[in-house]
Amino acid sequence: MAAGSVNPFNLSDSEEETERRPDGADIERSPGDGPQGQTTNPFSPQADSEPAVLLLSSSRTSPSVEGISVATAAVAAVGGNAETRVPVDVIAAQLLRDQYILTALELHTELLEAGRELPRLRDYFSNPGNFERQSGTPPACKEQGLGPGGALNRAGSISTLDSLDFARYSDDGNRESDERVAVLEFELRKAKETIQALRANLTQAAECEVPSQERKNFKSSPEIQEPIRPLEKRALNFLVNEYLLKNEYKLSSITFSDENDDQDYELWDDVGLNIPKPPDLLQLYRNCGNSLPSPRETVDVAVGVEAGELGGNCISQQPLQKPETIQQAEVVEELEYQISLLNNEKQSLAEQIKKLQSEIQELKRNVSTPLAAGTETGQSQADSAEDRASLDNGQYLDIRGVTEAEEVKNSSTARASAPPAPSTPHHATLKPPDSKGPVQFDQPNRKLSPAFHQALLSFCRMSADSRLGSEVSRIADSEESVMLMLGRCLPHIVPNVLLAKREELIPLILCTACLHPEPKERDQLLHILFNLIKRPDDEQRQMILTGCVAFARHVGPTRVEAELLPQCWEQINHKYPERRLLVAESCGALAPYLPKEIRSSLVLSMLQQMLAEDKADMVREAVVKSLGIIMAYIDDPDKYSQGFEMMLLSLGDPSERVVNATHQVFIPAFAAWTTELGNLQSQLIPSLLSRIEKLLKQGEHGLDEHKLHMFLSALQSLIPPLFAVVLQNAPFTSRAKLQGEAPTIEVTRFPRPASPLQDVATIVGSREQLALLLQLYDHQLLHEGTTGWDSLLWVVNQLLPQLIEIVGRINVTSSTCVHEFSRFFWRLCRTFGKIFTNTKVKPQFQEILRLSEENVDATAGNGILTKATVPIYATGVLTCYNQEEDRKLLVGFLEDVMTTLSLSHAPLDSLKASFVELGANPAYHELLLTVLWYGVVHTSALVRCTSARMFELLVKGVNETLVAQRVVPALITLSSDPEISVRISTIPAFGTIMETVTQKELLERVKMQLASFLEDPQYQDQHSLHMEIIKTFGRVGPNAEPRFRDEFVLPHLHKLALGNNMQTSENKRIDIATQLFEAYSALSCCFISEDLMVNHFLPGLRCLRADMEHFSPEHEVILSSMIKECELKVENKAVGEAQGSMSIAASLVGEDAKTKFLSKMGQLTTSGAMLANVFQRKK
Repeated sequence: MAAGSVNPFNLSDSEEETERRPDGADIERSPGDGPQGQTTNPFSPQADSEPAVLLLSSSRTSPSVEGISVATAAVAAVGGNAETRVPVDVIAAQLLRDQYILTALELHTELLEAGRELPRLRDYFSNPGNFERQSGTPPACKEQGLGPGGALNRAGSISTLDSLDFARYSDDGNRESDERVAVLEFELRKAKETIQALRANLTQAAECEVPSQERKNFKSSPEIQEPIRPLEKRALNFLVNEYLLKNEYKLSSITFSDENDDQDYELWDDVGLNIPKPPDLLQLYRNCGNSLPSPRETVDVAVGVEAGELGGNCISQQPLQKPETIQQAEVVEELEYQISLLNNEKQSLAEQIKKLQSEIQELKRNVSTPLAAGTETGQSQADSAEDRASLDNGQYLDIRGVTEAEEVKNSSTARASAPPAPSTPHHATLKPPDSKGPVQFDQPNRKLSPAFHQALLSFCRMSADSRLGSEVSRIADSEESVMLMLGRCLPHIVPNVLLAKREELIPLILCTACLHPEPKERDQLLHILFNLIKRPDDEQRQMILTGCVAFARHVGPTRVEAELLPQCWEQINHKYPERRLLVAESCGALAPYLPKEIRSSLVLSMLQQMLAEDKADMVREAVVKSLGIIMAYIDDPDKYSQGFEMMLLSLGDPSERVVNATHQVFIPAFAAWTTELGNLQSQLIPSLLSRIEKLLKQGEHGLDEHKLHMFLSALQSLIPPLFAVVLQNAPFTSRAKLQGEAPTIEVTRFPRPASPLQDVATIVGSREQLALLLQLYDHQLLHEGTTGWDSLLWVVNQLLPQLIEIVGRINVTSSTCVHEFSRFFWRLCRTFGKIFTNTKVKPQFQEILRLSEENVDATAGNGILTKATVPIYATGVLTCYNQEEDRKLLVGFLEDVMTTLSLSHAPLDSLKASFVELGANPAYHELLLTVLWYGVVHTSALVRCTSARMFELLVKGVNETLVAQRVVPALITLSSDPEISVRISTIPAFGTIMETVTQKELLERVKMQLASFLEDPQYQDQHSLHMEIIKTFGRVGPNAEPRFRDEFVLPHLHKLALGNNMQTSENKRIDIATQLFEAYSALSCCFISEDLMVNHFLPGLRCLRADMEHFSPEHEVILSSMIKECELKVENKAVGEAQGSMSIAASLVGEDAKTKFLSKMGQLTTSGAMLANVFQRKK
């Protein structure tokens, strides 16, 4: 077969298989062969001797009466019977030939339902090669005599006609015609290559009857094997990989599969459909000495029609038809069909050969290459040889032609000249194209016959008949011929290069794709580039992208659109995420080199589809980055809404890396475009604010904090471009011309940007320009005001009031929302500067909060102090700058809020939120302790109570040194307060210290203080104090030091339970019993020693059960179950089944006990909150 373009990634298995015929003939077919059964030489005697009367028309484009009658006549001529009924198989063959695929499929389905499957249709529709888009004429269509138009379009992932999507290209008629043209070009090239190969064979046979040296060597040397066929190679690859896996050679299997990545090793059907799987290698080795039946001795025949439907040649006069007769009739019918195909192919090839011969004669007349020396006969022979050497557009020096020219010229000279003198040398010359002079070769002064000379040279073992030999024998001598040669050879080179080294081929592939004259070859080379590595890593993808950009710069936007973009589109749904990642990255890399209409339409749609549908996080991340690049090149204002929707879609992505890429790349690029459109302040930011307001209205009963974070983070990423707009549209912008040295910018002037695209200096243009603008900005705010400064006035008069109103509507108990808005205001104030914060932001908050000593009544307008405005102002605005006056302002604000809320008996949630947010930063611990000490020494007992409760929040985050030096002294001071309510307020803080501190001295001091509360006679009747202590014990007991729990908590709980039995007030007794029940439920999760169990825990439970018998029978059932299990554990320990400690909750392991316990729990009628705390670990 002549050298041709072969796509190593789209080889069809069916084109390489060896098909078995019913008559036992073993017929090989290669991708360049003709119809099935045709030999290498179409003019062989076997082909010529077939009866011509059996021809069936294969050139018609529609079924006709004439075609059917001819087929009927052919069948009748063989059988000699006058039966006129047409066999089903003939109809099926005609339908397939004329490309009525759907009709043939319907016939196939009906035959299947009737139980009469037709082998021809079964084989056709089960072979995926018949529907491959890449091949112009599917192999099965070649069998049926179909022409170039016989292929059906199908997607790369579809295997049979059952899943064809005929509507896929219904909206694009141009693409259909383009693909039709591509198919016709492919068929034309294949036909030319076949004709060239046949002509070369005929020429060689006419010139010399000596068989080729390769065939002689094979016949004379049996040890030399024939080259391996592709089907055999795939089958052996499958068996070798299977053997490696079965014997645990997994690494070798992985390496083997990577080096042969064009094959699926998990599915035998990938080797070839309808081919039985051979035994494994072990069985083949064991049976290699046994005589296996030859495949030529076996025949597979399927009979799917009734006897009555066969032609006259198959109908017997006997009432019962023998299966052998039916089989023979089908064989005859199939042979007739093959004979007709061969004759038609023979006629068409003969016509093409005649046409080529006429073209050669015309070339001989038009091209004349003078030789330096020689007789008239030698001139004629040299011309003939040079014509053969220049068949490929005159761009090659064919070493075969040179050799033949030498021989012919030598023999001609010997015949035409007189007896030569011994000293006279003979020369044969051949002038290569574009050379300065002829190439001369010395000839010996010998008298050899041409036949003997040629026979002698045949022993040189040159292989010019194969594809590679043909390429080696021709030497390119121009740039275009080099490109043509590379285009032919690269598809064969790439599959044989190791995967780890294939990137070395990228320059060669790109150079050839840029300069090759044939569009089809360029498309194939770019296809190879994108499929070069099965799963390219980061470095390999960067190399491919670099090559794509270089290609785009070289060829221009038109070819990039026509040649590179289709490769991206084909792989948008590839099964490997690395390949889809390459597509996503290439869309961004190629954006500057595409036509602007394509950027804003096709590429944008591709990326939007991948963002919405791709399941791999890294692919969506690359899509977002490419979208950011696209946003820098779009100039169509109508695409703004599409870009906004993609921004929201990427912000809501479940992957954190995608969201980060959105903030780092997409939002800055989109903001830059909206700034050019003038939509940043008029559309983009107001759209996000309106969505936040809508979210708050919908979330009165449950706010979607994830969406709030999404919108607020987008607003935060828009702060740098907003400030850049303010600077670039200021009254002083025209005066911002750099003269001399630029002023310096403080390192901490701006918050650290998430990416370089969020750096204000990058947005403005340079750091020097930004420094100059900042200097004029501060001067304008201090001395000249904001008159005529529309962009800044929008921020002051519209943005800030709307943000402050939104802040007042969020739930103050939501620490997430408070933290998000706090970070937003902090970044806003730091970006716009200290002067702007002090003169524009703080006054608006102060006007809303209105802190004054006169407003101490909650009904007098202080409702705003209980909202999230307080913590956000304190943590987001007042903490922006950390100088002394700023810290004093923050301390004063917190003291005023604490005083005002305490005196007005308002909820303390806003103050607690401020302490929690500030307490997360150790830099503010001293400041918060200063605020609390102000409350400790305040004259109002209400303020002192508030201060004592705030210590509980602060203790967990403060280091033990501050606890010992500042917290404990303040709490001991408050525990001696004249007001009993202040003393009671310190108990939760003392409990938290017992839970978090490890210093023994501190624990002893706290223990002594709590003991004084419990043992001092003045507190014996303090019901609220006892309630607070029991509640604290239940909260901190499970997490406190075991010694403190065993020696202090459990004994005192026992005393409180015992004392509650004697309580005369029924209401107080119920309150204490309820708190004791929750405390014991929490402590039941802890390890309790046997002594404590007997002496304190069980007695306390019994006392509590005595109280619950009168007031809450439901609780009494649970307590009885707990007591029973505890007693059982104690008894088991006494018997000898000792256990170091126990857990009441884990002891309920028996099915009966669990069933009884759960049934009793279901009967409780108390509140859900109380039940939820029964076995909840207290913190």
